[in-house]
Amino acid sequence: MKIVKMAGFACWMYYRLTHLRHFRREIRKYRALGDYEKEREQILNSTSDWGRQLMERYRIKLNVSGLENLPEGPVLFVSNHQGYADIPVFCAVLAGKKQAGFVAKRSLGRIPIYGGWIQDIRSVFIDRDDARSSLKTMEEGIDLLKKGFSLVIFPEGTRSRGPKLGEFKKGSLRLATKSGVPVVPVTLNGTYRIFEDHGYVKPGAEVDFHIHPAIETEGLSKAEQNGLAERVRSIILSKLEEFQQKEQAS
Repeated sequence: MKIVKMAGFACWMYYRLTHLRHFRREIRKYRALGDYEKEREQILNSTSDWGRQLMERYRIKLNVSGLENLPEGPVLFVSNHQGYADIPVFCAVLAGKKQAGFVAKRSLGRIPIYGGWIQDIRSVFIDRDDARSSLKTMEEGIDLLKKGFSLVIFPEGTRSRGPKLGEFKKGSLRLATKSGVPVVPVTLNGTYRIFEDHGYVKPGAEVDFHIHPAIETEGLSKAEQNGLAERVRSIILSKLEEFQQKEQAS
């Protein structure tokens, strides 16, 4: 039964991605012209369409708070990582508001159709087992942020597959401190219920998504830069515990 349900989801997802070809053509056109503003607009159109459609198709209820904390200009979103659904949830929440690519594991870029799409939206791919490759990825990400593109990073480095928050990888926030863009912490709660809890995509899940106030990185001392990851982790954890306490009380 799980295989049948996953096959149905995969067919639908690829069907939706093929309908984003117009956006892909526009993204590549403006990228070739060096018109980053227009490129960001088309990336946002693409991610908005895909994220919204997926949430509607599977009746995912998004409880979003903190949208007023979204600043102008490029940012590095820093989030906990509970499941495969984190990426489409981000796309749905930011729909019509802010372009964002992802710092993703390299294997995602090899998935047919999806891999090409996630590359088109200005994601960067990391292989944590290859130090040289990881350094190159960080340099690519810093360059994108300086050009005005926003990125999302999951510093745990892997899905928690549940409510617990793991440790953040060392140096994961260098993207922000080296580019000088603000860090925007995000707390996710419940995305693991969409897939990881069942082994297939289950409709009707409820997800909490909270955007915290931005943290400026320009002018931070060396000590403040070194402590930034733990500072952000504490912010995310505090809200995550608040969400979970509410669930237990209800």
